[in-house]
Amino acid sequence: MDRITLKNMVFFGYHGVLPAEGELGQRFQIDVDLGLHLAPAGQADDLNLTVSYAAVFAIVKDITENRRFQLIEALAETVAGEILSRFPVEQVAVTVRKPSAPVAGIFDYAEVAITRVKS
Repeated sequence: MDRITLKNMVFFGYHGVLPAEGELGQRFQIDVDLGLHLAPAGQADDLNLTVSYAAVFAIVKDITENRRFQLIEALAETVAGEILSRFPVEQVAVTVRKPSAPVAGIFDYAEVAITRVKS
């Protein structure tokens, strides 16, 4: 299976369990990896035979910036579900990173990674 990957998309959202996260918001970093067959698009050089990564970016941006979730797990599930329902992909992997997670300690980020397959 071939892949289209959008790596480290960054959006500002209001996701989290703590009230301050819903009020102040923070940055979220998201990767999306699409599994599909790209040979027809590559052979014909035709955008209609593939998935527009600009369209995928727009969907991820809309979900992240305009919806609210307590858990980044729910954000990842929603992104995966929307992509699977809107595009001709066989599977999608979504990684959501939360660099400013409210944890008393030093670390780069909290991360959730999921893979879902079209049924």
